[in-house]
Amino acid sequence: MTNTQTRKADHLRICLEEDVQFNLVTNGLEKYRFTHNCLPEINLEDVDLQTTFLGKKLNAPLLISSMTGGTEQAKLINYRLAEAAQNHRLAMGVGSQRIAVEKPDTAPSFAIRDLAPDALLFANLGAVQLNYTYGLEQCLQAVEILEADALILHLNPLQECIQPRGDVNFKGLLDKIHLLCEQISVPVIAKEVGNGISGVMAQKLISAGVAAIDVAGAGGTSWAKVESERAENYVQRRLGRTFADWGIPTADCLIQTREQNRDIPLIASGGLRNGLEVAKAIALGADLAGLAFPFLQAASESTTALEELIQLLLSEIKTVLFCTGNADLASLRSSNSLKRKVD
Repeated sequence: MTNTQTRKADHLRICLEEDVQFNLVTNGLEKYRFTHNCLPEINLEDVDLQTTFLGKKLNAPLLISSMTGGTEQAKLINYRLAEAAQNHRLAMGVGSQRIAVEKPDTAPSFAIRDLAPDALLFANLGAVQLNYTYGLEQCLQAVEILEADALILHLNPLQECIQPRGDVNFKGLLDKIHLLCEQISVPVIAKEVGNGISGVMAQKLISAGVAAIDVAGAGGTSWAKVESERAENYVQRRLGRTFADWGIPTADCLIQTREQNRDIPLIASGGLRNGLEVAKAIALGADLAGLAFPFLQAASESTTALEELIQLLLSEIKTVLFCTGNADLASLRSSNSLKRKVD
């Protein structure tokens, strides 16, 4: 394996086997509670979870968040996830495709369009690579490998700080993102990797031309912890532990960003673990809710486990809508049925 493939394999193993979740910081959604409606006046069978994101119809507001690619295990996981995204008409992102750009023989582990012809698919590259020789050509290559509907540019300064030989030159990136957004033929989504995008930074990215924001807040997998597990020396290991709970909770990112811009397509991810949290995110202003770790666990186990997870998530979201008296997602957003609990 190349160094990059080894890193990819390490990331999968560590996420599945080690305790790399946030311990002290939550996603913030536990601070909110729905008002129960004892007489919803709707039929559960009529509850409709359909939505549209970036012009594509989805059967539910779920995103299988960006996770992996580049190894045989990652290929199996991506293929299972792609089939599930197709079967349920969900959105799906893949892990960073830098390895596929630089090592084309790994591209098949990302090439999932044949398995998901109707799904909303997101290609993915690190924004910081725009400071390391990448430009429009490499971004288009990532999009073409996936036949993607949009390109995620992920922002991961903390992870790069801790990662051995990380790419830490983030200087002038906003201007390069702006240029790419003007040049590329697909929408660009700005996404953090689990430390959050504040409302102020979201607005700067929107002004630079990004078509959507994935806040990817704190509260789920801590990439500082993941990289601490991979550390090659004492400083890296301790640095990862010091910043294990660094970041902005997902709920705070979501509220701040939606207050800054009422129209931007918005994805809430970062520590979401069930359909109740998905519904809370939608009620707080998200258009889609992204989950990674639950999908990774299920897809690593079996296609049956993955199907059971999706059925559970859909049932949980529908139950929220039914028990708040809302027949669809638009009604849920406008219902004011989600309240912040008194601290």
